[in-house]
Formats: sequence, structure tokens, C-alpha cells
Amino acid sequence: MPVFVYQATDRTGKLVEGTIEAKDESLVVNRLHGLQLFPIKVEKEGVSQKSQIFNLQFSIFSFFTGVSRKELMSFTQQLATLSNSGLPLDRSLSILTELQEGKRFKSILDNVQKNVHSGSTFADALSKHPRVFSKLYVSMVKAGEEGGVLEAILLRLAQFLESSEQLKDNIRSALVYPTLLTIIGGGAVTILLTFVIPKFAKIFSDMGQAMPISTQILLNVSFFVTNYWWLIILGFVFIGIFIRGYLNTEEGKFKWDSAKLKMPLIGSLQRKIEVSRFARTLGTLVRSGVPILQSLFITKDTITNSVVAKAMEGIHKRIKEGGGISDPLRESMVFPQLAIHMIKVGEETGKLEDMLIKVADTFDTEVQSSVKSLISLLEPMMILLMGLIVGFIVISMLMAIFSINDISM
Repeated sequence: MPVFVYQATDRTGKLVEGTIEAKDESLVVNRLHGLQLFPIKVEKEGVSQKSQIFNLQFSIFSFFTGVSRKELMSFTQQLATLSNSGLPLDRSLSILTELQEGKRFKSILDNVQKNVHSGSTFADALSKHPRVFSKLYVSMVKAGEEGGVLEAILLRLAQFLESSEQLKDNIRSALVYPTLLTIIGGGAVTILLTFVIPKFAKIFSDMGQAMPISTQILLNVSFFVTNYWWLIILGFVFIGIFIRGYLNTEEGKFKWDSAKLKMPLIGSLQRKIEVSRFARTLGTLVRSGVPILQSLFITKDTITNSVVAKAMEGIHKRIKEGGGISDPLRESMVFPQLAIHMIKVGEETGKLEDMLIKVADTFDTEVQSSVKSLISLLEPMMILLMGLIVGFIVISMLMAIFSINDISM
């Protein structure tokens, strides 16, 4: 029977650690509840060391980019558990600060805890760290504090973060194989051009015979890559800087985002991702008691595509004038008809927030399906492209060898 390592608190907030033998994690949780303990973390023995390695990787990553989403999600889930058990917020934050292994996040939570302890609201304390706690996060916490339902809000936040992270993980995992294929194929072509072909080039030059056009092209490419590789890298760097600078401008970003929405396959996928993010964020905020206009304003900041974000401005204006949300969505010509119809039904039945969450779930499923379809097309195309490149290299070399044989005969 597997052994589980747990961290829990009693009703006084005292931290308790230990091990329990059980068939699965749910039985461990039930047993801890029977002992009047509130579990914070439960995992199989032996997984802890792996977690430390992952935490080390996350801390290195966080040094450059900030606190990871997995750390934030874990903190939110644990805080919801402690708050639900009846522990004061100040004590819950103190416990979670002590448990944090990442130094950066630990320092941030320590600052939040001190602010709360000195009389600041939880939302105000979180708002002092905008790079970690987004406007969405702070607004939901503020709504929870004002409505006296902070525990329920934290649970919804944890579910929201988990759903968002799961969608990103699915997309990342689907892109692993094409990425590896690109790296390996590109590496093989680079080795051929820089090490293998130059040896043949020396043999051909010693022969002093005219080579087939394809072979001559290949030799010229190989010569350029071998002798001017630094110029190629420099060119890519300059192009990258120029493109990045242009995309950082409002005009450049809008044009690029507009082009992405019009691309075959990719445009449809991009639209579904943005609709899912819009619906889940707006639905979670409205369900948490945040006013619709404020929810739309916050949701706009979570949209990455500037074309969709601009459409949100018109929607916000129409609703401010007293209209519903489904008609402005239809007029924006950005949102799919399925999403608009589902939201309209939610408005008519008075269950807009529930329908928005269903829209998000529906389009999350469609995103996963679209990613799989895209990858299923991308993989053979990449294999075909790499095959054509390698085939061109091999045929060019063989043609040169055969031409030498013909001459010698």
C-alpha cells in the first residue's frame, strides 16, 4: 500500500506533518478530516524529491520572469482550504509563507501578510504586486471581501487558474513533437552543410570539372553557411529586433493580430482561444459579484489579441448605454456565432455567468481538438519539408558523382 506524506493544520492553525498509508489520496484526506485536521498538501512518498527538482527549475525560471503560474495556483488552492477551515486570513497567510520554497514568492507573501496584519485589506495588499497578482485576481478578492464570501471566491479563483493552466499545458504538450522534429531536422541539415558537403566540395574542386547546377547551388550555400555563419546569425538578430520593435507599436501589433485572425487554421484557433479566455474571465468575475462593466474592463486586459480587445471597447460602450451583451458581440464580427447564441440564451434565462463558463468549457474542448488537427497536419508537412531538403542534398551529391564517372568514361 502506498505511503502518502501530508501537511495539515489543526483548528488552532498549528502546522502538522506526517505520513499515512492509504490506497489513494482521497482516503488520506478523509482520514485527516476524521482527525480534525485540514490538509494543505498530500502527495505520495518519493514524489517530494521530484517536486524539489521542479521547484528549483521554477525558482530559476521565476528569477527572470517572476512567480510561476503553478506556484500561484498552488497558493490559491491552499489558501482556499485554510480559509474554508475557519482559520483567520492573517494566520493562513503566515502558514503558507512558511511553507513556500521559492524565495521570491516567499518574500512577496511575507510582505502581503505584514500588510494584512497591519490593517490593510487583502485586495490592497495583493495589488502592490501587480506582476504576480493580476487585476482579475485582485478584483475577485476585493469582491469576495466586500461580499463576505472570500472562501468561495478563492475556490473559484483556484478553479479558474487550474482550467487556464490545463489549457496551456495541453497546447504545450501538443507542440513538443513538432518542436523536437524541427530542432533535429534543422541540426541534421546544418551538419550536412557545414561538415559533410565541404569535404565533397574539396574533391570536386580538385577535379576541375563543371558541376550540375543543383550541385553548384548546394556548394555555394554550403560555402556561405560555413564561412559567413556569423553574418546569418547577425541578420536574424537584426530582423528579430526590427520585427519585435514594430510589433511593440500599436499599429504593428494591430496589423499582426488582424493577420493572425485571417490565417487558415491558425486564425480559427486564435479566435477560439480568445473567446475561451474572454468567457471564462467574464463569467468568473460576474459569478463572483463584480459589476458587469467593471468585469468587462478587467476582461479586456486579459485579451492578448488587440483586434478582439478593441472590439471589447465597443461592447463596453454599448452596455454602458443600457444594452445587452449578445448584440454588441454579434456586431463586433469577431466572436463565433455559437458563442453569441449561447450567451444570448444566458441573458434571456438570467444565467449569464453560468452560460459564459459553459462557453469557455465548450471552446476549451474545441481548442484542444483544433490543436490536435493542426498538429496532425503540421507533422507530415514538416517531415515532407525536411525530406525534400535532405533529398535535394543527396541527389545533388549523387548527380555530381555520376557526372564525374561519365567524364572519366
